[in-house]
Amino acid sequence: MNPETDDPKQVVLQVGGVLKKIRKEKHLSLEDLSELSGVSKLTLGNIERGETNPTIGVLWKISKCLSIPLLALFSTENSVNLSRAGKGLRIAGDNKDWVIEPIFQNVSNEIETCRAYLQPNSSYYPEKHHHNTTEIATVMSGTLSIHVNNESYVLNQYDSISFCADGTHSYINQSDELVVLHIILKYGV
Repeated sequence: MNPETDDPKQVVLQVGGVLKKIRKEKHLSLEDLSELSGVSKLTLGNIERGETNPTIGVLWKISKCLSIPLLALFSTENSVNLSRAGKGLRIAGDNKDWVIEPIFQNVSNEIETCRAYLQPNSSYYPEKHHHNTTEIATVMSGTLSIHVNNESYVLNQYDSISFCADGTHSYINQSDELVVLHIILKYGV
């Protein structure tokens, strides 16, 4: 992925190509992947052909069933990567209140980082992540509540939290300001 690319169609085509390659490497048919992920065969085919821009929820389902990090679906092999805020790939949640920008993914596919934006007076309830995944979130601007299982934590600017992300968790912004986060996902083995 070229983080400087502003052409969403090119990114959609790239994701489709990567998904098809990974699916074939795992010897899965579209029907097999559909059954494993809960994403329709039609949708998966459209993603592979670059005919649709999938939501982050759909991408989480696919990456989880393939046992790969989410950002592996966007991977290319570059020796130097530059990530600029507001440039390049942006992946929106179902209601567009939550948007992530992939920053970097390490070579071993065990760690990925992204910027996340949560709109004012909104919330985001992500899919449960891969088993034994640690999520580390740092608030870069704003204030929000993070709910992990049945506990609630308020984070202010530059506060950080680390938690096991294979359980229920959510991000809630009850303010009138945009919240910006840096998120690191560490996939367990």
